Amino acid sequence: MKTFEEYMALPYRMEIIPDQEEGGYGTRYPELSGGISCGETIEAAIANLKDAKKAWLMAAMEDGVNIPEPTVEDTGKTYSGQFKLRIPRFLHKLLSEQAKREGISMNQYCMYLLSRNHVMHTA
Repeated sequence: MKTFEEYMALPYRMEIIPDQEEGGYGTRYPELSGGISCGETIEAAIANLKDAKKAWLMAAMEDGVNIPEPTVEDTGKTYSGQFKLRIPRFLHKLLSEQAKREGISMNQYCMYLLSRNHVMHTA
């Protein structure tokens, strides 16, 4: 088991989520279940999250809770930009028809939908 200082120094991934309804920002460490906070500005939200991380780690260590290590991304992995996806025929038809109405290929339309969805969940 690591020391408190060693856990604090680990590079946990931080997520910052704008609060569209009330303003400000929500923040969290995905690997630390319950390691969440918020703030009126990004700077305040990050500072509050660091305080929440300290409190979470102290409580976990006192209670003997298993503390997960940060997830390390495999930076050596390459991506082709292609993948095969099987979908129901009715969905294939709907996507194809909508792409045609938009005047673009189905591939472009699906890429648009995926990008739009990603932005909605990360913004």
